[in-house]
Amino acid sequence: MRLVLASTSPRRREIIEALDPTPECVAPVGDESPPRPGELPEEYVLRLSLDKARSVTDGVGTATVLGADTVVAIDGEILGKPVDMDDATRMLRLLRGRAHSVFTGVAALEADTGQSAAIACQSRVTIRPLSDAELLDYIALENPMDKAGAYAVQDKSAGLAESVDGCYLNVVGLPLCEVMTLLDRFSAPSQLRSGWRPPPECVDCVLSQRLEAHTP
Repeated sequence: MRLVLASTSPRRREIIEALDPTPECVAPVGDESPPRPGELPEEYVLRLSLDKARSVTDGVGTATVLGADTVVAIDGEILGKPVDMDDATRMLRLLRGRAHSVFTGVAALEADTGQSAAIACQSRVTIRPLSDAELLDYIALENPMDKAGAYAVQDKSAGLAESVDGCYLNVVGLPLCEVMTLLDRFSAPSQLRSGWRPPPECVDCVLSQRLEAHTP
């Protein structure tokens, strides 16, 4: 069965290429709704990931659609993508020098049957204590507007992340281990393709173990 990614994020596309070298990527329809009163971060990303998958099922035919959503959570606040530069500055000032949680929800949906399943992943990230000048330089040089919490862990030049506890790819935007576990329930590609290598941050991850198990 074909695999369709309900996202046009270059970061998610690059990750899903570990399973499919030519993934079909379709932009989800509609705006992301805000968290509901009392909704936990895990509940929120699970709901949005399924909403995104459902929004692109029309016209894709027989396929498994994969939706994903990532947020940052700190002090009981759920941070999605900043609405403007002032919001991005506020978020980074809130995060700097502290640890926070990153949640990604992933949903798989069979377009023709409506069968679905979803899974969530949580990681802990510590941002180094940025000065105001470093913070403003990061915002000026990078594009924080399409990133949950206004930062990307893979922006190595800035070196924002002091440490990552848990799945690194979850913080990038798509926890591949959870994706593979989810797709195992469907008839979509769920095996690492030959020649793909995980990023160095995943050296101790089960991804490397899976890859070794399928390497002749």
